[in-house]
Amino acid sequence: MPLTSLSRRLFLQSSAVLAAAGPRVLTAADQTAGKPPMRIALQLYSVRNDCGRDFDAALAKVAEMGVEGVEFAGYNSYKDRPAELAKRLKDLGLIAAGTHIGTNNLRGDALQKAIDFHQAIGCRFLIIPGDGDFTHSERSKTLAETCNKAAEVLKPFGMACGYHNHKHEFNKDGDKTYWDLFAERTSPDVVLQQDVGWTLAAGLDPAEVVRRHPGRTRITHFKPTVTQGGKKAIIGQDSVDWQAVITACREVGGTEWLTVEQEDYPDGKSPMECSALSVAALKKIIAEMKPA
Repeated sequence: MPLTSLSRRLFLQSSAVLAAAGPRVLTAADQTAGKPPMRIALQLYSVRNDCGRDFDAALAKVAEMGVEGVEFAGYNSYKDRPAELAKRLKDLGLIAAGTHIGTNNLRGDALQKAIDFHQAIGCRFLIIPGDGDFTHSERSKTLAETCNKAAEVLKPFGMACGYHNHKHEFNKDGDKTYWDLFAERTSPDVVLQQDVGWTLAAGLDPAEVVRRHPGRTRITHFKPTVTQGGKKAIIGQDSVDWQAVITACREVGGTEWLTVEQEDYPDGKSPMECSALSVAALKKIIAEMKPA
């Protein structure tokens, strides 16, 4: 897979332009020295039915929420049209924060195709949303090595791969969870995309999980969840200690994207309405926090 200096330079330049666009959620002055500012994105799986009906219209509605980026869970009408998708994102003022992508896309010739597509849209984080091998005693080692090899190829492009947890990734193999084993078996360049909702469902503290693996939570999922009576699965109305999670992300996570993922839609509200409520509440929580 030839990596030309020109292609690397062009992608890094485009990434720098995207990174400079729009207001930052937390300014550089609010960060510990050397830490990147964090931005808010929406995982488009949150509004998947809207995306399936009219992807362009869905993207426009998401942009109206005031998020700076979107994380993809498929490309619908833009599957084979990365240049057109890049233009659509630019027109809407959105950044391709990341994508969920099958493991096979990180192997062999498919990896170069993935690089080409995601370079074209300025997307840096290629995240596996789930793989049955993750919780297999032996095959989990091969999966980790797949991510290590892909990370080596991606790094010169300013890109990275990673894995997204559900509840079962915190099952144990011996005295360690599969999540911790994956972290041990992979290089620091491999992202651990924690899903806060699933971490809580596994009975763990999401802020502690971020702190356990410094620098590995570069893009995360802020999924609202209900663990106590009388709460609702909307950020700010749920039972998650979001300030603690945000602080951990800011202080040690190396976090660049706080990605809202909305999977529950209370009070008969639509996915778009619920996603917008969670985004607005997350912004309010951040605004009320003291600078680092």
